Amino acid sequence: MEVQEIKQRFGIIGNSPLLNRAITIANQVSPTDISVLITGESGSGKEVFSHIIHQMSPRKHGPFIAVNCGAIPEGTIDSELFGHEKGAYTGAVGERKGYFETVNGGTIFLDEIAEMPLGTQARLLRVLESGQYIKVGSSKVEKTNVRVIAATNVDVYDAVKNGKFREDLYYRLNTVPLKIPPLRDRKEDVFLLFRKFTADFTDKYRTPPIQLDDDAQQVLTNYSWPGNVRQLKNMAEQLAVLERDRIITAQTLLTYIPHEAGTRNLPMRLENQPKEDFSERDILYKVLFDMKRDMVELKKLVADIIEHGGVSPHYANNPQTLNQLYRDIELHGTNEPQFTLQQPVNTVTNSSSNSSSTIDGFNITHDAEEVEESLSLIEKESDLIRKALKKHKGKRKLAANELGISERTLYRKIKELNL
Repeated sequence: MEVQEIKQRFGIIGNSPLLNRAITIANQVSPTDISVLITGESGSGKEVFSHIIHQMSPRKHGPFIAVNCGAIPEGTIDSELFGHEKGAYTGAVGERKGYFETVNGGTIFLDEIAEMPLGTQARLLRVLESGQYIKVGSSKVEKTNVRVIAATNVDVYDAVKNGKFREDLYYRLNTVPLKIPPLRDRKEDVFLLFRKFTADFTDKYRTPPIQLDDDAQQVLTNYSWPGNVRQLKNMAEQLAVLERDRIITAQTLLTYIPHEAGTRNLPMRLENQPKEDFSERDILYKVLFDMKRDMVELKKLVADIIEHGGVSPHYANNPQTLNQLYRDIELHGTNEPQFTLQQPVNTVTNSSSNSSSTIDGFNITHDAEEVEESLSLIEKESDLIRKALKKHKGKRKLAANELGISERTLYRKIKELNL
């Protein structure tokens, strides 16, 4: 049967190549008796494809049943699928046939297969491999001839890696994988589906037809539809019932899109956008430049302390910078190589034992043999705290605000420095 004939028979709307590919695979696998694993997001129409496979197979005259594995409690799912004997457990007042017995000769559709407990997965694997099962509370082996079609909206392979799904069952079910495309990958089908749904609902509720203006059509197409076809159908029904103005604008349409979803999913992602690609060398350069910038800021702060005998207005008005200095001192300690700082000089020294650099007008000399003033971060820190405490007459809260640190940090510094 051709793809277009299948669409007409099962009421499928759309011309997306991905949709046509899924229908082609379903058509090819239908005459066989092998298991099929249908994957796709919630609301994308996985159950429709299970009906296509069953109705176009030799089992089409046999029974068909759809079972939502996620909706059955873990304690009763074995009984639901395989049946139980009288007295098998508390409340089992009589014998019960399971789905694999009642659907013998037909097709069973196991939706949300990833929600099935591991123990039940082992029982299902045996049915798939040998057609045998045992009722709960029985020791008798039963036989069944059922075709299994499974579906899930999660990545089953990830569930296998996380130990939540049996690997052998995954490969047994995944004989023929069938992926249903999400609606956001079928942009050309969105408006066609919307027109079909609104026509059906306006006819059902006997309301005037609905039309979208150009902007509303653009919103409809560009939205990513996280709920897929189910969400689009629900919105079309709401519009058919609630809106008095039958020409829908973009503003009206946006009121039917969830606020969080609208801000997150509008507009849709653009294809072929350039992607940033950072090599390891680029990342290393960035780290080195960030370290250099931090060191420059620290040296500027120390230079201000020496020149002004305290914190300059720039840093006093930016307590976060001073807090960062204290955190750096706490994190790295004070065992860093000391450096000396001298006032700007106009002559160039020819001493080979010193290495110097100039930052903001200050000549910073490393490991100099003769220094004008020795600088210790601990001593300067201690001196700043003493001055702040003296200025505020021993009031720690005010002193901490002056220094730009918390009162708790100030208290700890006082203890560490024996002030």
